[in-house]
Amino acid sequence: MAASSDDFSVLVLASDLGVDARPFLAHGQGDKEEEEEQENWHDCSDQYLFPDEDFSDLDLLQFFRLQGSDKHGNRIFRVVGKYFPAVVVSGERLKKYIFHKICSEVPEGPFCIVYMHSTVQKEDNSPGMTILRWIYEELPSNIKERLQTVYFIHPGLRSRLVFATLGRFFLSGGLYWKIKYVSRLQYLWEDIKKAEVEIPEFVKNHDGILEHRPLTDYGIEPDPSHLAEIPSMAYSFGRYEERWTSREYMS
Repeated sequence: MAASSDDFSVLVLASDLGVDARPFLAHGQGDKEEEEEQENWHDCSDQYLFPDEDFSDLDLLQFFRLQGSDKHGNRIFRVVGKYFPAVVVSGERLKKYIFHKICSEVPEGPFCIVYMHSTVQKEDNSPGMTILRWIYEELPSNIKERLQTVYFIHPGLRSRLVFATLGRFFLSGGLYWKIKYVSRLQYLWEDIKKAEVEIPEFVKNHDGILEHRPLTDYGIEPDPSHLAEIPSMAYSFGRYEERWTSREYMS
């Protein structure tokens, strides 16, 4: 007798044997959900790889490198702020470079960012919060989901105040709550093993300075790495002197 399309099968399970029937009853459905979840980790199409772009000059700077994993299994992108020449790299090229690195080196699975803010100078090394927000918002949604944590090392009082007051307005809510401030390297080792990420020597030295000047974290003592941002009196007087001199010539 030929099998008809109405054939069905019955599976009987003894309820007192402690057998979980869900895998049998939802046969195929669980596999489908698992496959969909794995596919969700893939959101790096060819348009983000930029094979025709030459990023060798940025690679040499080593400000954005893939290194190891944290204790939660997330791959680590190490970002050294001091190594980034913000004055010569446009926001568009920075965006392309970040997309290319993520999609070519970690095309799937969760990852985190270890950002070292040590001795960063706003004028020289910072692309600006607006550009960073724009780059993050341009990321595909699934890459945003894959980003688990941003470890912000040596944030300083100024950075904390900016993020506390303006962070929620300038940063996406998803990114804002992923930032974890790390005031000292010793606290980083709670989430990352020391051998997993390379710490530049100047970052270690800066950490030692802050350790001996703990009031810096509270703004009571000036941050030695940002003293250059405070204009000197001689420079200010010089500007006023030039202004008065120009007025004399004009009169």
